[in-house]
Amino acid sequence: MSEHLPVYIQIHDQIKEKIEKGFWKIGDRLPSERDLSVQFGVSRMTLRQAIQTLADEGILERKIGSGTYVARKKVQEKMSGATSFTEIMLSQGREPSSKVVSYFYTAPSSSEMEKLQLKADEQILRMERIRYADDVAICFEVASIPERLIKNFSKAEVTSALYKTLEERGHHKIGAANQTISAMLATEQIAEFLQTKRGDAILRMRQVSFFEDGTPFEYVRTQYVGNRFEFYFEK
Repeated sequence: MSEHLPVYIQIHDQIKEKIEKGFWKIGDRLPSERDLSVQFGVSRMTLRQAIQTLADEGILERKIGSGTYVARKKVQEKMSGATSFTEIMLSQGREPSSKVVSYFYTAPSSSEMEKLQLKADEQILRMERIRYADDVAICFEVASIPERLIKNFSKAEVTSALYKTLEERGHHKIGAANQTISAMLATEQIAEFLQTKRGDAILRMRQVSFFEDGTPFEYVRTQYVGNRFEFYFEK
């Protein structure tokens, strides 16, 4: 170990190296802090500092009453433009999938009318889905789409590749998006959908997506499991 580094950073580097070399794999539970402190020949306080640093970096995940685990790499979404969940997953080498909870046409709410710039007599498709990356639940979303934009498309086309379908079959060009993010706690229903615990941290995003000509085509309310997803910004 390099002596000029603080001891906890040296331990941090060794644990990280073990993970990178596959000694501990994603989802593996690490030995107890007591056992690790003996293994590395340091105090439990120093070991705990190293573990917390790795947790802050998203490499490890600490679960109260359970232990410390090698964390899954969080899915990231760059906050610029409108990008579909499927495209985000594929760009990061993850396998996207969805489970449709509900799918029906209805009159829009006042919020949906405002966000999608609809007339009073227009209908929308409202669908609820659980979205997965490599079979791990990432988010629960409620999407509202003007009926006139997707009435000629099949349910499979809309649920599996909406953006691609709109571009290739609808001959639209996807443009920008307005996004609002806030924090909340998982309700009992959301916890069940996302295979997490009631009260766990949730990232909530509201997004309106537009075609290049400025026409809004989708209003989505999404709840992400806080420790499985993160947003990042580019200027």
